[in-house]
Amino acid sequence: MEQYLIWLLIALVGIGAGTYGVLVGAGGGFILSPVLLLLAVSDPKDVPGTVLAAIAINAAFVAWTYRKVGVVDYRSGLLFAAAALPGVVIGAIGVNFVSSDVLRIAFGILLVLLAIQLALRPWILRLFRSETPRRRFTSLVRSRSIRTSDGQEYNYEFNEGFATSFNVVLGFISSFFGIGGGFLRTPILVLAFGFPVRVAAATSVFALAIYGAAGAVTHAALGHIEIFPLLLLSGTGLVIGGQIGARISGRVRGVWVLGMLIVVVLVLGVWLIWEGVWG
Repeated sequence: MEQYLIWLLIALVGIGAGTYGVLVGAGGGFILSPVLLLLAVSDPKDVPGTVLAAIAINAAFVAWTYRKVGVVDYRSGLLFAAAALPGVVIGAIGVNFVSSDVLRIAFGILLVLLAIQLALRPWILRLFRSETPRRRFTSLVRSRSIRTSDGQEYNYEFNEGFATSFNVVLGFISSFFGIGGGFLRTPILVLAFGFPVRVAAATSVFALAIYGAAGAVTHAALGHIEIFPLLLLSGTGLVIGGQIGARISGRVRGVWVLGMLIVVVLVLGVWLIWEGVWG
């Protein structure tokens, strides 16, 4: 009976992470991965690769939906994925060289920094309202024009070199912690590079589907993926939660969602650090 309860818990965590991830527009990996680490339902070194595989599968389905809408910036997505590939391979290999406690501590620090970034987002938004960061090194600035299947047109320009380069780091973070990276990439593309929000989200998911798959394959080759119950149940939960989140997203106030997200991420981060140091 205890085994079945663990299976149910994994599925419920996946559903919760998927639902909340859609509500904040950042995917569910940054919630699913630390919670699974804290619950200790599997070998800690299997969690990042397994969660990354689940995220990549989910991202592929979402990217297909975005493709039909016609809102993906394919050139940027391919460049972002290519830049992230070395990082995802290094991140997967790097998991072998750290202890479970070090993994928890590092993850906890990342989540605390994320909570601070979320709390400071209004000030960061005002800081990046200037066009200056997007126009530096004008030889690298590229223009895009996207017309979606529902008739919306997006015209924007950004520094393609800078926008691509930071994905090297995101690739490593995504693979080492199993969190996807969309929660960092999407706001950076919007705030620092002037991407339309809809295009940034769709392009980020498209890139994630590519480099996430590469990272998952690397983790699998290293023996870091647990197919059952972790991947099957958490992945199914993510998909179900994503559908739930999409249905209720219009009924939940954004300010409450952001406030809850800051608290949840901060608590998870502090808890992981505590477990890593004194657990």
